[in-house]
Amino acid sequence: MSLIAKGGILMVPIVICSVVALAIIIERLVQIGRVRRENDRFLAAIRGRIRKGNLDEAVAICKQNTSAPLAVIFLEGLMHIELGEKRTREAIVEAGERESTRLERNVGALATIAGGAPLLGFLGTVIGMIEAFQKIQELGGNVDASVLAGGIWQALLTTAAGLTVAVPTYFAHNYILSRVHAEILRMEDHSKGLMLLLTTGEDRLSS
Repeated sequence: MSLIAKGGILMVPIVICSVVALAIIIERLVQIGRVRRENDRFLAAIRGRIRKGNLDEAVAICKQNTSAPLAVIFLEGLMHIELGEKRTREAIVEAGERESTRLERNVGALATIAGGAPLLGFLGTVIGMIEAFQKIQELGGNVDASVLAGGIWQALLTTAAGLTVAVPTYFAHNYILSRVHAEILRMEDHSKGLMLLLTTGEDRLSS
């Protein structure tokens, strides 16, 4: 806390960035894990119903599992079967895009924090250096090295703090984004499998 106080006013937004980044990281990791489990649970429940042609039961299962993004996508496809293959495919794609956007929620904020925290740190350092040199001017240059060094290291605190926040946030952002893209690809593969099953009867959902 003493270091934060010595770093100046710009340490406040840097600390806020660290708290927000940590909250987003935890929330996204929990959410991605939950989505994976919900999708797997939903697939286990839906496979047999579609293979047997029991679409009414399949629709009911989709409605009971709306916490699974894949269930929302499948429901859109099943509800548009009577409108033809083209409209069914469009409905699946549109639902997939919506669910993908939900999975990517707040990931962009991590990128913003990873890029913005160092800039805040550099700005704090520049302001601190300006204040240090103003003090030198006020004292007419009659300052010893310890006074000058003390002002400089305090100014550099914000840069160190900004980088401390930015580096782990950057790596976390890339990791979470890779997890999100992997889950989106899984949903796309299963959506294609659903479309193939509905149009040709070929079952790829179990693969």
